[in-house]
Amino acid sequence: MNLATTDSSNELLFVGFNQDNGCFACGLSNGFVIYNVDPFRETFRRIFTNGSNGGIGIVEMLFRCNLLAIVGGGRNPRFPTNKVMIWDDHQNKCIGELKFRTEVHAVRLRRDRVVVVLESKVFVYNFKDLKLIDQITTVSNSKGLVSLCPEPKNNVLAVPGLARGSIRIELYDMKKATLIKAHDADLAQFALNSDGSRIASASEKGTLIRLWNCHNGEPLKELRRGMDRAEIYCICFNQTSTFLACSSDKGTVHIYSLSANTINPTSNNTTNPTATSAKFRSESFHETSTASITTTNTANNATTSEHDSLSNPTSTTNKQMGGMGITFLKGILPVSMVPRYFDSEWSFAQVRGIEGKSICAFSSRDATSIVVVCADGNFIVSSFEVPGDCPRITTKRFMN
Repeated sequence: MNLATTDSSNELLFVGFNQDNGCFACGLSNGFVIYNVDPFRETFRRIFTNGSNGGIGIVEMLFRCNLLAIVGGGRNPRFPTNKVMIWDDHQNKCIGELKFRTEVHAVRLRRDRVVVVLESKVFVYNFKDLKLIDQITTVSNSKGLVSLCPEPKNNVLAVPGLARGSIRIELYDMKKATLIKAHDADLAQFALNSDGSRIASASEKGTLIRLWNCHNGEPLKELRRGMDRAEIYCICFNQTSTFLACSSDKGTVHIYSLSANTINPTSNNTTNPTATSAKFRSESFHETSTASITTTNTANNATTSEHDSLSNPTSTTNKQMGGMGITFLKGILPVSMVPRYFDSEWSFAQVRGIEGKSICAFSSRDATSIVVVCADGNFIVSSFEVPGDCPRITTKRFMN
């Protein structure tokens, strides 16, 4: 999350989790610092003291290894904002760079790829030799929206499409791309799950989060954050894709259960996926129409397995009931009396009282804990084991 425009005098310019959520990195006005999540502690800090320029606007980790991608930022950037520097922390220096004509908005890493996001272009490089593999034209993308699957066996990349509110998913192993018309409004955030089989998206309206199948573009779920407009800061899945969370400017992190086997928990159609999907789109996807187009692309051939993380619908838990929110009223009230937004599922647990911008991630060690990192320097761990307001387990300050 880029924080450089939040406050010109703010020491914290960037914050982001690594690929397994075990660490998070902070870009500072004079360097960068890495923190471990569980247990919470500072791992290492690099402060640039030689000269007045030291701002780091982007810090992208590669799991926990010594290589990072960094980009200059702030009022006095350490490096040009149109360069991606590959930093080797063992050698305490840059060992490679990628230069562009315009400002870099985001960088994503996996062990074999470097993905760089510009205003209307996304470049994909081989990590080993930094040779260009692919370039994709997108709609104007000043937020630097991008999501890269970290799973080595599944080479999946999600970027904005050419149309407003659309997402392009590159399935490189399958030599094809999926185009999803996700929203009528501009995209606010989107995120792939751990194996690249699902993607969740939100528009600038911030009222709905939609879950999609990456392989065919079909809608799977519609989740409701609230009725008022909101700016979505972050969307994330847990490792097994059974939960999803989002943070916004409303000061609440919402947690949703994805473990129901039906697209709509109140639907009686559980045996015909095609009919269920059509019903979901016609009744529940009222904000916009949906479409998916499959095209071909050139890449190395490999096999991608689609992981279905949805569990048995007959074993309904309290969390699943909480995720249904008030949709149970559809089975009680006449159809004409039920507002259309009842088709959406509501969060079953919430972390409240978050100040300012924040990002969230599910704990890599505790299956019922969520981590929130805030722009004001607060680090929060909460438990969602019981539906409702999530109690805070840990609160720390990582920035003064």
